[in-house]
Amino acid sequence: MENHPMSEMSEGHSHVFLGAGHERNERKTWAVIVLCSAMMLVEIVGGTLYGSLALVADGLHMSTHAGAMLIAALAYTYARRHAHDARFVFGTGKLGDLAGFTSAIVLAMIAALIGYEAVLRFMSPIPIHFREAIPIAVVGLMVNIVSAWLLSGGEHHGHSHDHDHDHDHDDHDHDHVDHDEGENVDIATAQGVVELSPAHAGHSNTAHRDNNIRSAYVHVLADAAVSVLAITGLVLARAFGWMWMDPLAGVIGALVIANWSYGLIRDTGGILLDMNPDHGMTAKVREAIESDGDRLMDLHLWRLGPGHLGAVVSVLTDKSRDCAYYRERLKDYKSLSHVTVEVTNT
Repeated sequence: MENHPMSEMSEGHSHVFLGAGHERNERKTWAVIVLCSAMMLVEIVGGTLYGSLALVADGLHMSTHAGAMLIAALAYTYARRHAHDARFVFGTGKLGDLAGFTSAIVLAMIAALIGYEAVLRFMSPIPIHFREAIPIAVVGLMVNIVSAWLLSGGEHHGHSHDHDHDHDHDDHDHDHVDHDEGENVDIATAQGVVELSPAHAGHSNTAHRDNNIRSAYVHVLADAAVSVLAITGLVLARAFGWMWMDPLAGVIGALVIANWSYGLIRDTGGILLDMNPDHGMTAKVREAIESDGDRLMDLHLWRLGPGHLGAVVSVLTDKSRDCAYYRERLKDYKSLSHVTVEVTNT
């Protein structure tokens, strides 16, 4: 049995694994920050000038909203500016998932604080200034609707077209492949240059979604949900004297936000820990490798960024085949943006 060593990647090899909508989503997030910051300043200044504690409180709440958006925006900007930084051996595509995980933690903390405040209100009700509270909640809802509109309208997944790969590998049977969607890429192989054509592989939501814009969108939806519940609770409390409706709306809002936070933590945490994001692709790779009698000894599949998967494939064969043969078999799976193939001949 013979196992061939790994070939080295050529210097200058680029690993840019950003989502197709990266810059567009970056601009959207900064726009929402401007909107929330403006609303925050108006409420805090107005509340201070006119002696409205409710306005000041809502302005401070809006500041936490803007802070969460800032995490997402800075992640987009940093990932784009350092996309070609060689220190990031697999690119900066995962930075959005790290930002999404952080935002999910912030959401969980907000849910806990809302729930805690609601319980206190149940135990010790306080007077509600309906004349001020209801309009503030309505304005907050309108801001969230506009923010949601700004953050929506685009695909939260896809492939980057910003690759610049130029390989010069020696004749080894352990090699790398980088695919780019939508255009042909020349990959140097042991047998010359193989032209990789655009492919049509199965997609996975987990593998393709942009969790950074998703986390920003969830923040907006959570705030909108709280506003709707607050308006409902305040209107019913004012109309029928049901003062318990206000804290009940807070409890419901906290549970909704906690559920969304859990989903974000689960999805982004799995990506940060390199869990397999696309079991369908795993099955396709196995079928492609083993369809001609070879054996797939080992397969590692993980996410490099929105729409980009990395794979390490180890093949055992009793035929005279090198890594170029197996690269050819996998070339039609466009989401496999970086593939390392190791061939062991028996």
